[in-house]
Amino acid sequence: MGPRPLLYVGFAQPDEWGSWAQTYARHAARFEECAGRPCLTVSFLQADTDLVRRLEPSAIVLSGFARSFEQYTPASLEAVCGMALDVTDVPVLAICGSHQLLGYLYNGELEGGAQPVDKPMRLRTPGEPALNPHYHPDYFMEVGFHELELHAADPLFATCGAPPAVCESHYCEIKRLPPGFRLLASTPECRIQAMRHEERPLVGVQFHPEDWTDRFPDGRAVLQAFFAQGPALPDDQCMSLTSRKERTNA
Repeated sequence: MGPRPLLYVGFAQPDEWGSWAQTYARHAARFEECAGRPCLTVSFLQADTDLVRRLEPSAIVLSGFARSFEQYTPASLEAVCGMALDVTDVPVLAICGSHQLLGYLYNGELEGGAQPVDKPMRLRTPGEPALNPHYHPDYFMEVGFHELELHAADPLFATCGAPPAVCESHYCEIKRLPPGFRLLASTPECRIQAMRHEERPLVGVQFHPEDWTDRFPDGRAVLQAFFAQGPALPDDQCMSLTSRKERTNA
């Protein structure tokens, strides 16, 4: 049996998947470089617990979002959110919008089929540039490479610079650290830049480690550290999953 693959879940919607395919392919190539394993890319509409059972990936990466949360129906996110709750033995890295999705999910804000909504960091103040005039120009955005303030020693940043400098591209944030997570890193404008679950291999980052450059390589170091966690089980063993149904009926 060959190495267990990586699973990359893209959150582009069907009408924009074609325009994002090249970007996802570039990301997947970088994940493969950092992990030394093949990477399979799927739409969030295909990602559910059953798919993970069948593929038995060594790690899962959830992409950023291409649109505002208001443009995703709760029903369209149900399966991938179920996967994020059910899969307990596979390392999961949630990036940017999916990091925020973890915040909604673990703060209980999606219960009862609630519609997720964008949570901007703040309004843009007079004199601040509108960094993207086509995407929420009235709000402040973090764009480009920003230094992180680390709050706790964590393997994720062990080989980064001091301080780490990572690529940002967002105007929203998680407002409240979800129960069961440790805060790892912040910027002056965004408190929850990185968080790790205390009991399972689940990490969320607001920044984009996949968009490192030669001048700013810390994103690559973050990915290498994440993938170095390795699969929770050897390649020749099946993954263990605990479904929400089983937990409920226990």
